[in-house]
Amino acid sequence: MKRNIFIVITVLLCFILQSTVFRWLAFGGIAPNLLVIITATFGFMCGQKCGLWVGFFSGLLYDIFFGNVLCFYALIFMYLGFANGYFKQIFFKEDIKLPILLITLSDLSYGLVSYILLFLLRGRFHFLHYLMHVIVPEIIYTVLVTLILYPLIRMINGKLDGTEKRSEDGFA
Repeated sequence: MKRNIFIVITVLLCFILQSTVFRWLAFGGIAPNLLVIITATFGFMCGQKCGLWVGFFSGLLYDIFFGNVLCFYALIFMYLGFANGYFKQIFFKEDIKLPILLITLSDLSYGLVSYILLFLLRGRFHFLHYLMHVIVPEIIYTVLVTLILYPLIRMINGKLDGTEKRSEDGFA
């Protein structure tokens, strides 16, 4: 129960930060994608089901406030969370290389799918321009923010794991 409350608060807080504070801290109109960070993080830390739901609700929030089509971003984030859930079995809390790699690949996938569905299908073929001026800078900025945000989420998740383990031992 505590974990679910933590996840809801994290999704809401990251959405608020992404849509307010980080819009002011944007470099060249590019801001980090906190929703990709938490979707991927909860996917590989908690599994496919958790990643799927975190991704769906993160994307749905984004769709409601900024999207043109309802559930467009919800589906993208949902797939990202589910795909990251496959890595729960090889995830080690102490190793930051895998989370950085997965968040980088998730942000790259998000950028490519967004380009294909929002621009390429409408006849805008400036892929290299979009890649170099939108996708790559967003990935770099997102990875830099991940270096700060991920250890915080990992620490709180570790404390929740300890609390859940103690409560399970008390009932056994």
